[in-house]
Amino acid sequence: MGLLDFFGGGTPADKALKLKPKITQKYGDAQTRQKAIQDVTKLKSPDTVPVLLQRFTFSVDPQTTDRMEKDEVFNAIVELDEAAVPFVTDFLKASEQASSWAVKILDTVLEDDRVITIVTDELKRLGVEYTRDPEKKEVLLHYLNEKVDARIGPAALPFLTDMSDDVKMAAVRTLVAAKEVSAKDALLQLLATDDLAKRVQTACVEALCTLGLDVGAMKEKVAGKISDPYFVDKQGFVKKK
Repeated sequence: MGLLDFFGGGTPADKALKLKPKITQKYGDAQTRQKAIQDVTKLKSPDTVPVLLQRFTFSVDPQTTDRMEKDEVFNAIVELDEAAVPFVTDFLKASEQASSWAVKILDTVLEDDRVITIVTDELKRLGVEYTRDPEKKEVLLHYLNEKVDARIGPAALPFLTDMSDDVKMAAVRTLVAAKEVSAKDALLQLLATDDLAKRVQTACVEALCTLGLDVGAMKEKVAGKISDPYFVDKQGFVKKK
């Protein structure tokens, strides 16, 4: 297919779909994949975004090539500005892969308030049920760590009971970053849980200390979970030596 043939007919979406097998070709000649990416980005159409986003779902060697191609796709989608947002949002909902790239695109194109809405809505949709790959929840929670918004604490709080320890850890970090003192009871309940992973236990203790929270009536239940360098003072607050 020559360049004139490629641009001669069909919608941008049709043209992108024809080149999707080459864009998503993990093995083989890298130049073939790169040429396909370039041909699709030249179309400068939001209708090509669903195909371009697929390039984020896998990695190739060497890492420099992988990063170069992903950066090219990222820049092409960002150039489409708001027109790309519905496609990126749909991808974020539908895929467990490449969520970090989807969030990065949205964060570049949109104001914080709108991205926080998308991220918190997606966290609510995902819930704390088991997922084969919890990384998506971690990515969404991590994004919220760097933002200030009243919706962040309530969105992160349920994930203290997620089945994944990594997600629990991410939720704790997000709650601390949001200075969510209302999380005290949930943090204490988690800390009192039997067979809680040591790293999650430590994160809970650190959170109680950082947020300046007391253990209240839970002192006996959590006393054995709080160890050096942390301790509970006479007023019931968790402190660090």
